[in-house]
Amino acid sequence: MKTLAELNRRGNYIIIGVKGDHKLTKRLSEMGIIAGKSVTVIATSSGPMGMMIYFQGQRLAISKEVAEKISVRNISDDDDVELQELAELHVGESGIVVKLVGSKQLRKRLLDMGLTRGTMLKINQIAPLGDPIELLIRGYKLSLRKADAQSIMIEKV
Repeated sequence: MKTLAELNRRGNYIIIGVKGDHKLTKRLSEMGIIAGKSVTVIATSSGPMGMMIYFQGQRLAISKEVAEKISVRNISDDDDVELQELAELHVGESGIVVKLVGSKQLRKRLLDMGLTRGTMLKINQIAPLGDPIELLIRGYKLSLRKADAQSIMIEKV
């Protein structure tokens, strides 16, 4: 995990988190720059100048100070990550979907629910007996059976 300011090459990245004072995080969230969104770096800068990114159909210039507050992860770094099942996470933990395993029908159903590669999710609640699991994903809550959650391989964030 790096900040946008530390990047030295162009590419597609997932926003992991935004740190900073309340005013900055609020302004960035109003623009849509929140955890789980994807961003494309168009141009980096090694000096005090900012950088150019492509975000939600717009080109944006971001200063180096703001870029230092945004943590990102390269989308194509899925090869060397430690995978674990979604069912192994606890309440409040987050992860990024890396791949789906299981039958073709199950994978299709999970994809239809929005559990696609590179999607960030967070465990919101787990039922008292451990089944089902409630996730926060793409701005909505999704409940899954534990058996289905075992078919979702994630990278813990």
